[in-house]
Amino acid sequence: MIGWAILFFVIAIAAGITGFFWLASAAAAIAKVLFFVFLVLFIVSLVFGRRGRV
Repeated sequence: MIGWAILFFVIAIAAGITGFFWLASAAAAIAKVLFFVFLVLFIVSLVFGRRGRV
């Protein structure tokens, strides 16, 4: 999941440099959503991983 977020972030940077600002904003929005989904799933897995081992 974090790999996809990084990929879309790189696409957003490349599109912004080349002038495709509509593509850059769309890729940045997708990267932001994927990053927050990754973050939530990571925190949930930490909580339930700690809980199961006790």
